[in-house]
Amino acid sequence: MSIADIKQNAETKMAKSVEALKNELHKIRTGRAHPGILDQVSVDYYGSMVPISQVANVTLLDARTISVQPWEKGMGAKIEKAIRESDLGLNPASQGDLIRVPMPPLNEERRRDLTKVVRNAGEDAKIAVRNLRREANEQAKKLTKDKLISEDDERRSLDEAQKITDRTIAEIDRLISAKEAEILAV
Repeated sequence: MSIADIKQNAETKMAKSVEALKNELHKIRTGRAHPGILDQVSVDYYGSMVPISQVANVTLLDARTISVQPWEKGMGAKIEKAIRESDLGLNPASQGDLIRVPMPPLNEERRRDLTKVVRNAGEDAKIAVRNLRREANEQAKKLTKDKLISEDDERRSLDEAQKITDRTIAEIDRLISAKEAEILAV
C-alpha cells in the first residue's frame, strides 16, 4: 500500500459517508411533498416485501400531495395500508385507483425536533469521517514504522488526510444547513 492508495481509499470512503448522509436526510420529511419519502415503505406483493415504487407510480399532484397509482387493481388497499402503518405519520386516501397522500403541515415543535434529528445525523457523519481520517493516519504511520516511506512522506500524508477531512466536513455542514433551512422555511 502506498500513500496514494491511502489517500484514494480515504477519499472514497468519505464520499460514501457523505452519500449515506444525503440518503438519511432525504428520508427526513419536511412540510413539502416529495416522492422519495415513500421509498422506505414496503408493501406485500405476492408474499414478498417490495418498495412501493416497484408496484406503483409515485408522483406529485401538488406541493403538499403525493399520488400513488398502483399498476395492478388489487394493490391499492395493500399500498394504502403500508403507508398508513409506516412510521411517517401519513394518512393516505383512496380515490378509485388513485391513492392521494396529503402531507400534514409541520408545527413549530416538530420542526425543532426535526432539526435536532438532522444535526444528529450530521454529527454521526462527521464522526465517521474523523474515524476514516484516523484510519488513514494509522496506515501512514505503519508504513513509516515498516520503513516503507520516509517521515517527510508520512507528514505529507497526514496533512493530505486532514485536507480531505476538512473538505468533507465542510460538505456535511453545507448539507445540514440546507436541510435545516428547508425544514424551518416551510
